[in-house]
Amino acid sequence: MNRITKLAVLAAVLGAGLFAADEAKAPKIKVLLITGHDVVPAHPWRETTPYDRATLEASGRFEVTVCEDSAILEASSLGRYDVILLNYGFWTAPDLSPAAKENLLAYVKNGKGLVPLHFACSAYQDWPEYKNLIGRIWKKGEAGHGPRSTFANKIVDPDHPITRGLGDFEADDELYAKLSGDAPIKVLVTADSDWSKNTEPLVFTHTYGRGRVAQNLYGHDVKARSTSAYKVLLCRCVEWAATGNATIPANAFDGK
Repeated sequence: MNRITKLAVLAAVLGAGLFAADEAKAPKIKVLLITGHDVVPAHPWRETTPYDRATLEASGRFEVTVCEDSAILEASSLGRYDVILLNYGFWTAPDLSPAAKENLLAYVKNGKGLVPLHFACSAYQDWPEYKNLIGRIWKKGEAGHGPRSTFANKIVDPDHPITRGLGDFEADDELYAKLSGDAPIKVLVTADSDWSKNTEPLVFTHTYGRGRVAQNLYGHDVKARSTSAYKVLLCRCVEWAATGNATIPANAFDGK
């Protein structure tokens, strides 16, 4: 190896080191995880909430604040968070106040992120704009799922930051089907439903104003959330909604 080659290799190594250092110094993404209501015991939010928080924080990329009162959406300080994660659902959830609705819509429209998880799609049945906000909703009497089972999931957009480097995977979960909505969405992951006899979108994104929304329909319980695929998709959905990119490695949770 001549002197020029050695210098080139050294520069590459130093550059990679500086890049890694910059990544390490990057400020953590501030996540507001809203929870506190769901179908219990089927969706045990008191178990899945700390589990998801631990997953996010284990990645080293996030600082997570948990709130069990959706009235926090009225707060003038909502803008301190980069992204809201909704581990919250069911049509019996208390209605949001007009101030909370207005504040949440403005939060996303002005460029912040939103990640509705699993049964968050079923909340606020009497709020029409919620469907436009999150992209697809569970409408009573129309949406549904078959028995919980293990099913195959297909990555249909391997180039998107959320799914880049991920392969097709199996999930032991509920497969939601026949959700309603006509907002344009970018489908990232699908599965074939025996209940609806259709291919259903399970992870998808869309924009609302200047904000990014990544809806992730997985996560019936802790068991469903314990796979490497779920953890990577959770972290990447949250990171992408907050920043427009996803840097969590595809193998970040292998064997964990």
